[in-house]
Amino acid sequence: MTTHVHFQLASKTALVTGGASGIGLATARLLAVSGATVAINHFPSDASAAEVIADLKREGLAVIAAPGDVGAAYESVQAMVGQACAELGHLDYLVNNAAMFSRGPIPHAQLDDASDDLWAEMLNVNVVGVYRCVRAARHALADAGGAIVNVASVAGFQRPGSSIPYGAAKAAVVKLTIDLARALAPRVRVNTVAPGLTRTPWTDLWPETRKRTSLERSLLGTLIEPDDIARAIVFMLAGTESATGQSLIVDAGISVA
Repeated sequence: MTTHVHFQLASKTALVTGGASGIGLATARLLAVSGATVAINHFPSDASAAEVIADLKREGLAVIAAPGDVGAAYESVQAMVGQACAELGHLDYLVNNAAMFSRGPIPHAQLDDASDDLWAEMLNVNVVGVYRCVRAARHALADAGGAIVNVASVAGFQRPGSSIPYGAAKAAVVKLTIDLARALAPRVRVNTVAPGLTRTPWTDLWPETRKRTSLERSLLGTLIEPDDIARAIVFMLAGTESATGQSLIVDAGISVA
């Protein structure tokens, strides 16, 4: 993987949820390559996360593990964030990337496929999980004059996502970001990055016909790489001091095609 350094983040610290794969891993790597010390959150049961973190350490990057489930009770998330902050010493940046997707395509016309259980889990992880992490980290971030990026999706705007609950949850993240920006101002900036179709372990499982259909609908006709999203996230964290409550869409033009 090629990571281009655009930022000088020596002495900065960050917590990236869902940071052991995909967009989260690309973001954690870019932050660390840029000089930050990064806590990588992952499911406690994710056996591959330890090797991912070990690989980053072998590269000479300053990373630590922060196991925990953002979909768990607030007290559990608070303990995860508190432990990460204690090991980091302070907290400058929070990236709320952890999310769940619908398992397999759910046609938007078949409303019965979106069960109450799916709705509850989707909203719990993708929306309330973001809120839990911000609630737990807000004082540390305020002390540092820090910044938050919540990873939404182009599905939270005009485009369909993996299901109606997923799109609705990501739209809620966009609105939550605005409200959190108001609540945490002026000490903490809060923004959203909304990716389009990005190459991740999840999208790698998609049928080629589904990928091709999505690509044909975009202006650039390209699958977005995690590094592209990582650069957008780190820019919103550290590349500007004047943006808050905003959404940056990185989708190869699919939302305006």
